[in-house]
Amino acid sequence: MSESLPIRVQFPIHWGELDVLGHVNHARFAVWLESARMQLFEDVGLIWDGKPTHGPILARLEVDYLAPVHFPAEIEVCVGVHKIGRSSFVLDYELYSTEGESRFLAAKSKSVIVIYNYQTARSEPIPDDIREALAKLC
Repeated sequence: MSESLPIRVQFPIHWGELDVLGHVNHARFAVWLESARMQLFEDVGLIWDGKPTHGPILARLEVDYLAPVHFPAEIEVCVGVHKIGRSSFVLDYELYSTEGESRFLAAKSKSVIVIYNYQTARSEPIPDDIREALAKLC
């Protein structure tokens, strides 16, 4: 388990997530990463009620698939803040699979999140309180 990535979210593997080759389809990894990212957003106060005028958007997502994941298994996604810029920040992820007694790193990922103003259609600086909360997850 990565001690440097403080947010951890766990998921069971469901039979319907398998593809014809008998392992979890690669697109499912993006859903797990999104769920972990939303947990981080909630933890730092980036989830707003109602219709937001500004908020975080996913600008980039890259995934390195390291090993296939099979059924039955448990998934744990670990996520933390890698870098904080003026209007964006970078998240690092590690996705672990536990199949029986075996636990292994199945994927690594990075994403770039931009604070975006929907009215002006431009990025805007990360609010100070959010920046402070993100810094605690570096």
